[in-house]
Amino acid sequence: MGIVLKQSFKNTLFIYLGFAFGGVNTLFLYTRFLQDEYYGLVTFLLSSSNLLMPLIALGIHHTIVKFFSSYFTKSEKDKFLTSVLFLPLLIAIPMGFLGNFFYDQISTYLSEENPIIKDYTFVIYLIAFTCAYFEVFYAWAKVQFQSVFGTVLKELWNRVVVMILLFAVYFELISKPEFIYYLTGAYFLRMLVMMVYAFRLYFPKFTVSRPENFNEIIRFSVYIILAGSAGAIILDIDKFMIPGKESLEKAAYYAVAVFIGSFIEAPSRAMLNILQPLTSKTLNEENHKEVASLYKKSSINLLLISGFFFILVNANIHQLFLLLPLEYAGGALVVFMISLLKMYNGFLGNNGAIINNSKYYRVTLPFSLAMAFSVYFLNTLFYYHLEMGTDGLALATLIVIFTANTGKIFFVKSKFSMTPFTSKTLTMFFVIGSMYLCFSFWDFHIGEIYFLDFPVHPIVGILLKSILITIVYLFLIIKLSISDDVSRILKKLQKS
Repeated sequence: MGIVLKQSFKNTLFIYLGFAFGGVNTLFLYTRFLQDEYYGLVTFLLSSSNLLMPLIALGIHHTIVKFFSSYFTKSEKDKFLTSVLFLPLLIAIPMGFLGNFFYDQISTYLSEENPIIKDYTFVIYLIAFTCAYFEVFYAWAKVQFQSVFGTVLKELWNRVVVMILLFAVYFELISKPEFIYYLTGAYFLRMLVMMVYAFRLYFPKFTVSRPENFNEIIRFSVYIILAGSAGAIILDIDKFMIPGKESLEKAAYYAVAVFIGSFIEAPSRAMLNILQPLTSKTLNEENHKEVASLYKKSSINLLLISGFFFILVNANIHQLFLLLPLEYAGGALVVFMISLLKMYNGFLGNNGAIINNSKYYRVTLPFSLAMAFSVYFLNTLFYYHLEMGTDGLALATLIVIFTANTGKIFFVKSKFSMTPFTSKTLTMFFVIGSMYLCFSFWDFHIGEIYFLDFPVHPIVGILLKSILITIVYLFLIIKLSISDDVSRILKKLQKS
């Protein structure tokens, strides 16, 4: 776990720095500098592009991670990278042509409930295209075991750009429509920077020759593109569906709650950036003992870290909502369900990487399709028929992904005879549950403090409770010896 922990630590720092910028943008700047309607519009456009991106990418970013380590000569690697680099254009070019030809029909359909969407429909395709190729070059860097720079671009770039653009809107340097156009340009620039970095790490000799297992590569990509598209539906269909029933403002309110709940997933994303190519490499070498070790260590470490942030977020949620405009303050239940789901995802460790990079990768398609149909059905049931509002959307996501992820645990157990459970897993769940119950139903009572009409007392309350939670949590983790890796890191910090 040495290289994993080293790069994961750096990735986590940059991801949380990105979350810090994103938090300021989401909780303060978007809600004050951009009208709720335009914030909802940005949320809709980005979510729609996320639905389209896997189809354009053709699964190539997953294909690179799975197959690159199976080649041993530069010639073989060059044939492979050359053959997959231009494959997304086979989807992107015809899609762009058809989208341009049927633009009026598509934009009219999407803007039926919210006419403002009509003038920006083309942005969905442009962002999807740039994100698709960004992921391709990001995977290119990952297989060189260099994920940190890509993480900076993925997690920090757009959020810093958004902050700059929001201030530009506030000071009337640009208009709200121009904000969207400049943001689209930032996605293009990010893709180009990632491309240059990837080529600096490894520049192939371009060739028309194809690798011997090209047909297998195509089959894998087709499976992954379908699975990836279904997976995107699970993650973003709720934000896509809201404007079909309610105003764009409602999408903005829901986006804030989801952002807060997603705060705890940063450690998982950081560690998986390096675990994916490492898992692929060990599987290609048929080193199942090392795969099992990575599985258990990643599970307990991610559960430990994700659990800590789960407690922090939910214990402070009511104070946090005091910092937001009143319209945003009804999403505590959404935050709880999304954060619970993200913590469970962390517990799975590199489960997904094991399945996707093994000979059983085909099972991801039925899993993803079943999840996509289920989440659409439950969203329709809870949101449209039972009138549960955005709580129903979050509940649908929680039920579907929790059930599917549990199924994946049993699948890996049946095929590889390994589980994520360690001797400390149940202890860790008990610690998280107990601390959640102890800290989530009270707050520090502090008199109201304002600075330029901004409430400061919730921040003081959050800091005091967070310090207390951190002290208790670290004491229990060390006392119970939950994770050898974390204990070693803490000991090194104590010595320094």
